[in-house]
Amino acid sequence: MASDASKQRGIRFLPHSRKVKVLLVDDDAGELRLYRLTLEDRGFEVVTCTSFDAGTHCLDKETFDFVLVDQGSVAFEGRTVLDRAMQADRFRPVLVVTRCTDMRCYLEAMQMGAVDYLEKPLPPRDLLRFVETHVQYDRARMQGSMAS
Repeated sequence: MASDASKQRGIRFLPHSRKVKVLLVDDDAGELRLYRLTLEDRGFEVVTCTSFDAGTHCLDKETFDFVLVDQGSVAFEGRTVLDRAMQADRFRPVLVVTRCTDMRCYLEAMQMGAVDYLEKPLPPRDLLRFVETHVQYDRARMQGSMAS
């Protein structure tokens, strides 16, 4: 059952479900901290990684409900995290964020299965809305597939 605090924060947990777990992968420590604090304040469990290798390692060891990964440079180093996340669960919502938007990277990210590709900095309210929407959609999809 969701607590009163969770209801006030806008997170709608399924009965007896665990906390929503989010992986943030970005080499910008300041943005990682802002995103982590924003999500934790809303009741999410957050794991942060400052390298793409650490992000792929986390995906090998743990299960996440949502992944946010920085593109990196125009070489799209975040591709490794996106690829690993999609290999583990092709329905897991993965958001790619970047400071240097690039059409080739955008198309590649979307073809690989990213739910979106957004320019940084991502305002905290937009991050919350994006994560909550995709997690709720994913949980509703999972609940629907269990009922079938």
